[in-house]
Amino acid sequence: MHEAGGITMRVLVAEDEEVLAELVATGLRRAGFAVDTVYSGDAALAYLGLHDYDVVVLDRDLPRVHGDDVARRLIASGSRTRILMLTASSAMEDRVAGLDLGADDYVTKPFEFPELVSRVRALRRRSDRPVPPQLERHGIRLDTVRRSARRDGRELDLSPKEFTVLQLLLEADGGTVSAEELLERAWDAHTGPSPRSPLPYERGRPHPGAVRVCVGELRSKLGEPGLIRTVQDVGYAL
Repeated sequence: MHEAGGITMRVLVAEDEEVLAELVATGLRRAGFAVDTVYSGDAALAYLGLHDYDVVVLDRDLPRVHGDDVARRLIASGSRTRILMLTASSAMEDRVAGLDLGADDYVTKPFEFPELVSRVRALRRRSDRPVPPQLERHGIRLDTVRRSARRDGRELDLSPKEFTVLQLLLEADGGTVSAEELLERAWDAHTGPSPRSPLPYERGRPHPGAVRVCVGELRSKLGEPGLIRTVQDVGYAL
């Protein structure tokens, strides 16, 4: 599994160069993030209105609605989404202008990808409580830095989605996590169905039953005695 810095995150990449946008998104997914991509400012605003993103990687020079205007509207809405601005210009005045708009950080193209990942993680840490590097409950030990999981000393071979669902349940500390929240936090518009899932799937809209399928597979891997409870009409708890 890939390291995610101990943080479950949802990121929107808004970049009009489609090849670059997909390269950035693929790299962020490999780092453990849930990522959506859009190629214009109006699409960015639409996605930001639909989903609760932790960070938006926002190109300044977007078509239809300029990146600066996207940032202005996002900030005016009171959103907690952090803004990482991308620009082809390295001029100091452009950097200052972007930060004056309310951007939280600024990266110029071309950039080193590890630095981008590090900056995205840092933005999330500013807005949320840090997740402990180790989460433990009922004999489960989750290492959120190394992305590894064990139950009673037995290593668990979890998919990225199963790991994220388990992490969210552990973070709830016995509380119930709704299927909607799991779908929002652990899935993204790029995600396809499980290879074993008979459920229909439409690109951009994961089937709600995907959560049930994933939880079923996670239960199987955790083994007996069962740990994940279904709270009728509410969600799941550990």
